[in-house]
Amino acid sequence: MTSDPQRRSIGAKRNPASAEAILDAAENLLAERGYGGFTIEAVARRARAGKPTIYKWWNSKAALLLDVYQRQKSIVFTDTGNLEDDIVSFVTAIMAHWRDTPAGAVFRSVIAEAQSDEKSALTLKKFAEERQSETSFLIMRGLKRGEVKDEIFPKHAARWISAYLWFRLLTGDLAISEQDLRRDINVLLIGLAKS
Repeated sequence: MTSDPQRRSIGAKRNPASAEAILDAAENLLAERGYGGFTIEAVARRARAGKPTIYKWWNSKAALLLDVYQRQKSIVFTDTGNLEDDIVSFVTAIMAHWRDTPAGAVFRSVIAEAQSDEKSALTLKKFAEERQSETSFLIMRGLKRGEVKDEIFPKHAARWISAYLWFRLLTGDLAISEQDLRRDINVLLIGLAKS
């Protein structure tokens, strides 16, 4: 452990300086070595922190990866005035973010980790549910504008958007023309549209 006075232990609470050092170390390791070279031991060494400290604050490798991912994410929910354009804008922004920054590789790593670790799977499930609640805001706006059937549950529709995005991420197919994206989104909109 470091003797830096700003990083002294403060008990069970996270020391902000130590947490930032750990997140910086994790982010840099991912950039340098990728998921295959990413271990909690390597993060601990790079951050000059103990493994128990990391596991006290992040209960799994996926939890740490998700915090790294969240630091890199800055997506805005644009209100274009209609549901199709709102969804196209959102999906385009996410795919560009995953394609053009390290965030896509980080999120693929989280999904990979969740395949073999129960704690990571639960962490990913909780994260996905939180994001779907956020994304359902797009559908709720469509409901308020009268574009969506009253019986549609916004969170359920948001799952389809997430599934589409995850499929694109996991197949490495994040470059799509706006015309093809609109065709894909229209398949979802047919099921949502108020007649």
